[in-house]
Amino acid sequence: MTSPQITTSHHFALFETAIGTCAIAWSEKGLVGVQLPSANAKALRARMLRRHPGAVEAVPTPAVRNAIAAMQALLVGESVDLDNIELDMDGVPDFNRRVYAVARAVPPGSTITYGAIAKQLGDPLLARDVGQALGQNPFTIVIPCHRVMAAGGKFGGFSAYGGVETKRRMLQIEGALPDDQPSLFG
Repeated sequence: MTSPQITTSHHFALFETAIGTCAIAWSEKGLVGVQLPSANAKALRARMLRRHPGAVEAVPTPAVRNAIAAMQALLVGESVDLDNIELDMDGVPDFNRRVYAVARAVPPGSTITYGAIAKQLGDPLLARDVGQALGQNPFTIVIPCHRVMAAGGKFGGFSAYGGVETKRRMLQIEGALPDDQPSLFG
């Protein structure tokens, strides 16, 4: 993973969703990051600034507002296509880009395994590498790493605040899991 570069051309904003306050960062080329909720807004801002040093909190541009609206709709259970959201992948390794392209094609309400992504990339033995790439995903929600499961339908890891419970809740909202499974977000 490359270390964050200090820049003043990145901006960020917080926005409300059905699962809590999220954050989004952007450049003139597109989104550079999306963060799921943290313990509180202060922690979320701090995480954004660690990931995007020098970024300035700002009013979202029209394109960023559209991306926010689409993510908000997805997180209340609407079947929304996020493919038209522009991503600035400068600094994202080629392997990760390939993993993200496969994950991004998984529609709401569906899941895929790390192994299936590895197989699509041409080497079933890359499942662990796929997991590592998804653990570095700077575009959560837009690149739906929450839709990627371990073998046998197990949840595997999830590095967002709330861990697997956040993943479970997002999958429940999208209709990929039954609503009767217990969740932190009750």
